[in-house]
Amino acid sequence: MTGPLIEAAGLTKRFGSALAVGDVSFAVHAGEVVGLLGANGAGKTTTIRMLLGLLAPTSGQARLLGGSPSQDNRALLGYVPQNLGLYHDLTAAENAAFSAAAYDTRPASLTGALAEVGDRLVRALPLGLQRQLAFVCALQHAPRALVLDEPTSGVEPLARAHLWDTIREQADDGVGVLVTTHYMQEARQCDRLLLMSRGRIVGEGSESDIVGDTRVVAVRSGSWQQAFDVLHGADLPVTLAGTTVRVVDADHDEVARMLADSGVQATVEPVPASIDERMVVLARS
Repeated sequence: MTGPLIEAAGLTKRFGSALAVGDVSFAVHAGEVVGLLGANGAGKTTTIRMLLGLLAPTSGQARLLGGSPSQDNRALLGYVPQNLGLYHDLTAAENAAFSAAAYDTRPASLTGALAEVGDRLVRALPLGLQRQLAFVCALQHAPRALVLDEPTSGVEPLARAHLWDTIREQADDGVGVLVTTHYMQEARQCDRLLLMSRGRIVGEGSESDIVGDTRVVAVRSGSWQQAFDVLHGADLPVTLAGTTVRVVDADHDEVARMLADSGVQATVEPVPASIDERMVVLARS
């Protein structure tokens, strides 16, 4: 097919009077990795569940591989949910075999570290190996689209890098990938980013597109703890990067004046913001 593999058109979901997702629209095409970002509760998982047909939208439309979500087109989809979707009372090999049978295909051979634990119950495996197994189960039927909900959460950096190699390989083979992540280093590996806040898409494009004109002031001081306390006490959104205090969406001159008035010697300069810091601004607005 030539159109989007995954598409949201005005997706909206209400639970009673609470708006979980509001008028969300985007598309994922063959060969691209689209990152869906946002703080916990932003609406990412609810959006994914509507796209897969696991949750009925209040309004709007979800389309999967050219049609409404159904058993037929979900057979062409690979899905790794946040909870991994594995059966903890089955072995690693039995999980792969069960998943393959559901898609009427042969189970993939477990390789590497998974080959050594194929006869162990999943509940006894470290989280990193469980996530690797979830990828095997999601990919062994050669899906045309992948939906990955926080697929590397809790995985150590090297294993995370290997899983991202797998994601990029799938995209290179023409698979369309939608992935949620809260790791900004991972987000930079996506071809395009979507930022959700309070159930809505509030930014789209590259990291610089999403950050926009968000301002950050970096404060470096031998008394960095005192600087942090002064600025935090003034109800400014502050974070730490090592011993550098970063103040989000603040005026450079105001920060310098506050520190000087408190007797804190520091260098104060504007620096580029991150997507995390953009999300801080959105959370406070």
